[in-house]
Amino acid sequence: MICVLLVAGHGTLLESEIKNEATGLYSHLVGIPKALLPGIGGKKILDFWWEVVNMRQLFNEVYLVTNADKYKYYERWATASDFPVENIINDGSTTSRTQLGAVADLELVVRSKRFNDDVMVVAGDMLCEDLNFDIAEVLKFFKFKKGELAIYYEMEEGERTESRGIVEVCPSTHSSGYLRLFSFRITKFYEKPSADVTESRLASVVFYCFQSKTLLTLGEYLKHYPLVEDRGLGKYMEWLINKARITVFGMKLPTGFQLIGQVDLSEYKKWLARYSSKQHGSAAKSITCRSYARVGIMGNPSDGFYGKTIAMTISNFWADVTICESKKVVLIPHPLNDPTEFGSLQDLHGISRKEGYLGGLRLLQATCKKFYQFCSEQGIALAKRNFTLKYDTNIPRQVGLAGSSAIVSATLKCLMKFYDLIDDDLPKPIRANFILNVETEELVITAGLQDRVVQVYEGLVYMDFSKELMEKQGYGKNRTQQPGAFADWWWQGHAAARHPLQGAGQGAGEEASGQVGRFR
Repeated sequence: MICVLLVAGHGTLLESEIKNEATGLYSHLVGIPKALLPGIGGKKILDFWWEVVNMRQLFNEVYLVTNADKYKYYERWATASDFPVENIINDGSTTSRTQLGAVADLELVVRSKRFNDDVMVVAGDMLCEDLNFDIAEVLKFFKFKKGELAIYYEMEEGERTESRGIVEVCPSTHSSGYLRLFSFRITKFYEKPSADVTESRLASVVFYCFQSKTLLTLGEYLKHYPLVEDRGLGKYMEWLINKARITVFGMKLPTGFQLIGQVDLSEYKKWLARYSSKQHGSAAKSITCRSYARVGIMGNPSDGFYGKTIAMTISNFWADVTICESKKVVLIPHPLNDPTEFGSLQDLHGISRKEGYLGGLRLLQATCKKFYQFCSEQGIALAKRNFTLKYDTNIPRQVGLAGSSAIVSATLKCLMKFYDLIDDDLPKPIRANFILNVETEELVITAGLQDRVVQVYEGLVYMDFSKELMEKQGYGKNRTQQPGAFADWWWQGHAAARHPLQGAGQGAGEEASGQVGRFR
């Protein structure tokens, strides 16, 4: 694999504002290219990207493409940063009017170096909120999918879609145990669209992986689009996906990107301050998540027969899981549920006979293992952050209150928050199946669907696990209910029926609920 860092743009706006800034606070940055401006913690922006890709076991070579105007700056940076100076490529442009464009710069590298490798190309002058992600996961996903790959992220409120490349994605499904997984293929790419073109807020940045055979289309594209304004990589991706119909997969990074393209001094100062404050304030922060015990009301508790059920969580029994950043991944055993010390051999015998050998620690470990696997298969690149996990629970064991799945559920919540995943990354129906998969596939615990669904949705939940739904989408139809409305429905149905059980599934009850039907 070859990595190409593009830094050949002419940042005329930012350079001009730095030069004309009245206070003189930025006079020492006059003439310095954007990629070499100070980033977070005093490092230059380009330093972060060089740290990410400087891995000989992943990349045969790393090339840097700049222009004639800024070549000397990057040559000095390379000498100080142990970057091979011979891998700096000068595209010969001196002004924005003579620049080649990113597509031509990439084609210049491929043509001049005559390699036949796959290529990862990154804009080395953009600021990433969290560059501590695992680049190896990006490359592994690219090789696994055997198609082109584009990195995207969820735009924050206030970010304008007109300033980004916007993608629309379509999930293609495959199964893994009880999990129905989704690989996201990019169906449409819009380079800086107007607000009425698409509702998507998934933003693509110059962070792509291309197969060697696809690089042959660079020359074809340049022949058809000779104007420099059409030679941005966003325009090329728009052509590749929308017109050439090349399959491109999407991989989501749970982080934001800024300082993209032409930016001004106020944007640079704003985002630098924001990212710096986030970095300094996050290390000591811990996250605690809670999941509640489950009680069944109607229907088969294990629902292994495509039935319908109603169940609810109860707030006086729960499992808490706490996660905080640490140097290594550490799972802390619970002093009562995972005992390693005993008062005597007789004490060990009595506890083991009564409670068995399996506590909650295995639940934490299995959840972490499956979470990493899920994100790898889904194309979600996690930050390279380690953590310490511990749990506590007051749910009685082996009495049907779903204590095990409560620990798994709370652990999953913690991992999602710790790695900044949102509901769209792991939707509620998929989350419930994930928890079931941890128990049945990883730990061989006999379990049904209902417990996890209720603990994910919380409250009073109606669940329809009909065979048609399960075979079509891999999960049932779940709906939260208002307890008062359910009580009224139950009373009406009970009073209207001759037999108490008959009224639970038809007549007034079925009409009131709209979807409840018969229960096993």
